[in-house]
Amino acid sequence: MGKRPGRRRANAGIVVVAALVALPFVPLFLWTFAGEWRFPDLLPSEWSPRGIHYLLEPGGRVFEASANSLLIAGAVALASVAVGLPAGMALGGYAFRLKGLVVFFILLPILVPPLASTMGIHLTFIRLGLADTAFGVFLVHLVPTVPYTAIILASVFADRTGELESAARTLGASAWQAFRHVTLPGVAPGVAVAGLFAFLISWSQYILTVLIGGGQVVTLPMLLFSAASGNDPVITSALALVFVAPAVLVLVVALRYLKPEAPDGGKGLVGLGKAS
Repeated sequence: MGKRPGRRRANAGIVVVAALVALPFVPLFLWTFAGEWRFPDLLPSEWSPRGIHYLLEPGGRVFEASANSLLIAGAVALASVAVGLPAGMALGGYAFRLKGLVVFFILLPILVPPLASTMGIHLTFIRLGLADTAFGVFLVHLVPTVPYTAIILASVFADRTGELESAARTLGASAWQAFRHVTLPGVAPGVAVAGLFAFLISWSQYILTVLIGGGQVVTLPMLLFSAASGNDPVITSALALVFVAPAVLVLVVALRYLKPEAPDGGKGLVGLGKAS
């Protein structure tokens, strides 16, 4: 009984935050279905399904661009976690000389202006035959995502003392078994957060995709920027709603699972990780 008022306040806070987050998308939603909307009218004077028809057009560019964005961002998230996990373990779990210098070099790709660094990468990719390919776009998206995943996972491993792993090794577990059954469950929420960040960073990339993809690899941000420059608010709003959908989904997943306790009083992923 004592927990209900606090839980109600927490749920009320979530509702308020969700309302504030959703408020800017109301005009986008109205523009998507607007046929004519003139200032200072509060609502469109005419309604039209043109925006929805554009999104659902069979064989249209929206499906191709969305599929490319999903495939590239998903692959980038997996690869970034695979690369950032051992880096995070080393940075967060061990103390060594010149550690600050190592962190500086890891962060260097996101400290340097992306346009300057990408131009050099583009020349290299042209020589390697990776320019204007989806694989080349995938590789260049790792440049801004790996540093973030490495630093996030380093902070996760910095909170671990290694006592559970030592206890598992004492009880006869091998190094791989201790890592698989003790370490991974404990850092699962941090790995999930790092993967989600990498996915969103890759999903929203425009400059890197344009330079390396050369217009041959079309993603959703490219369609969105093109529509925005074409002064068509209906198509721009429809594409914007599709573009922000993954970010909203990530927010919902984070609020639902990546917290100490689930709404039913049980433990979420964080609690399960700590229990392991």
